[in-house]
Amino acid sequence: MERLRIVFMGTPEFAVGILDTIYQNNYDVVGVITAADKPAGRGQQIKYSAVKEYALEKGLRLLQPVNLKDEAFLEELKSLNANLQVVVAFRMLPEAVWKMPSLGTFNLHASLLPQYRGAAPINWAIINGEETTGVTTFFIDDKIDTGAMILKASLEIGADENAGQLHDRLMDLGKDTVIKTLTLIENGNAVTTIQPNDDAIKTAYKLNRDNCKIDWTKPGAEIHNLIRGLSPYPAAWCFFKDNGQEWNVKIYETSFVKGEQQNAAGTITADKKEINIAVTDGTIKILALQFPGKKKMTAKELLNGMTFLGEATAL
Repeated sequence: MERLRIVFMGTPEFAVGILDTIYQNNYDVVGVITAADKPAGRGQQIKYSAVKEYALEKGLRLLQPVNLKDEAFLEELKSLNANLQVVVAFRMLPEAVWKMPSLGTFNLHASLLPQYRGAAPINWAIINGEETTGVTTFFIDDKIDTGAMILKASLEIGADENAGQLHDRLMDLGKDTVIKTLTLIENGNAVTTIQPNDDAIKTAYKLNRDNCKIDWTKPGAEIHNLIRGLSPYPAAWCFFKDNGQEWNVKIYETSFVKGEQQNAAGTITADKKEINIAVTDGTIKILALQFPGKKKMTAKELLNGMTFLGEATAL
């Protein structure tokens, strides 16, 4: 058995959960690599990544390279003398980095590969109405999320579960899967499976303003899945137009009632408690939303201070 000396690479909260599990299981974490600090928010204050915050708290050796091919960084990485690298929600690595340790570099990806390779697997699994997803560990190669698989673990997606809730459950599943993977590698028992490639593979595209916009002419189930798949971040959005005014609105929570619809798709109807939007095959009930300059609130909270007039529409 070869004692593992691990370099961990990651950036967001999802990665912190995995790093903490490795640390709490008494593995030797000789270095942590995360994104460089950058300004964020309206005040452009310098913000540390979640992984950096954790590494500082635990007193772990921290590297924040801007360029992963930089010779000075590669020398510093080599000096850590790691025999294994673990990557969770980081970025594409150059060959000089992923080939460096003798036992290789493995990644934890939040999907059942080869499905949902890419930047946003948790979101797209929900957006596409999947009922099952999971996590996969695999050895990194020269492409994105295509390497030889080590372990998979799956779970069911709840009918109304959102991306934030699924994120937390997948992180817990990932903790267990990473520890099992480390045990296999440590004992020399890791057996890999080459990923298949076929036309049925779905991609987890990077989220942007265009693919987060709600199209009210789509079927209600698709709209509901888009909204929960983008909640709480980055959030699905659309325009509300009423009485000559227009607002850019984020929508976080809905329910879909299938049935006959007399109103045109996108027509908003509201009383003192409910906001309903007509779709081609029923009604989307808005349960939580956010208007510009206001906090996230329930439909009832919003309607306490606002009345829709005339022919309101969602665009």
